[in-house]
Amino acid sequence: MPKLYIPDQPDIFYAADDRLMTAIDEWQRWLLTERRCSALTAENYGRDLSAFLKFLNEYHGKTPDFDLLKKLEVTDFRAYLADRTHNGLTRTSIARNLSTLRNFYRFLERNAILSNASLSVIRSPSLPKALPHPLTKEQAFDMIRTARKLEKVAWMGQRDVAFLTLLYGCGLRIGEALRLDVKDRPNAEMMTVFGKGSKERVVPVLPMVRATIDAYLKVRPDGAPAKSPLFIGLRGERVNPGVMQRQIRRIREELGLPESVTPHALRHSFATHLLIGGADLRTIQELLGHESLSTTQRYTGLDETKMMDVYSHAHPRVNK
Repeated sequence: MPKLYIPDQPDIFYAADDRLMTAIDEWQRWLLTERRCSALTAENYGRDLSAFLKFLNEYHGKTPDFDLLKKLEVTDFRAYLADRTHNGLTRTSIARNLSTLRNFYRFLERNAILSNASLSVIRSPSLPKALPHPLTKEQAFDMIRTARKLEKVAWMGQRDVAFLTLLYGCGLRIGEALRLDVKDRPNAEMMTVFGKGSKERVVPVLPMVRATIDAYLKVRPDGAPAKSPLFIGLRGERVNPGVMQRQIRRIREELGLPESVTPHALRHSFATHLLIGGADLRTIQELLGHESLSTTQRYTGLDETKMMDVYSHAHPRVNK
């Protein structure tokens, strides 16, 4: 069986003729250079394709080439996925295998080598929705405190404190918070927010949230004009999401928190802590601006997981 060597990767073996091998070589180099995939990602793609070609070699009794790849039918792709399922691959792995094949076929089509419409008929397996990753209350407050310490420019440190407090205290999406102007800041117990699709909702504002935003605006060097963005950068421009995502990554690394801690984790934490505190799902749905209650219901599963964890560690009869 021929093999392909990609620099900085282990040898990967393919069942393929010489012309197909050349295309695979070019595809792998394209993944690494044009798509800027990591070496590990490119290797995983390669292993997925290797498994597919090995299956075709055994299933059709011939070495795969362009002609075979072009003539494959829906039943061939389904037979491959059935074989992978039979070999114990999870739905997540099956979905990745399918994604690899689509990526490779798109590469072949873009380079005018071949095309095959049959693959587009195959649907990816439905994946279980991941539960949100909330912080504990202590972790949320640790993040807010650390935000001030990590920023060298004092007023920007206060900005980050206000931003994180707003996400955790009101459950806003990162985009909702960054779209606010100074004139939109909470002056009372309620605040109007424009969410997805410019849909308006009203959220309650804790005194702590108002206090941190007021403290930030007092030290802003531009005097915080009413029509200016609420959260600005060093040159007075509206902060873009990437800046705050990097800041949260720095805070996460400083505190040794997992990679699941993102700006959205503070929104998840807001909802989860309300649920654990006794709030009903309908109220949480309105506060988060979810169009569907089923989206909010994901937090129910999370709360059950949390309660089972507490139960398993605390109930006197569990380990008897």
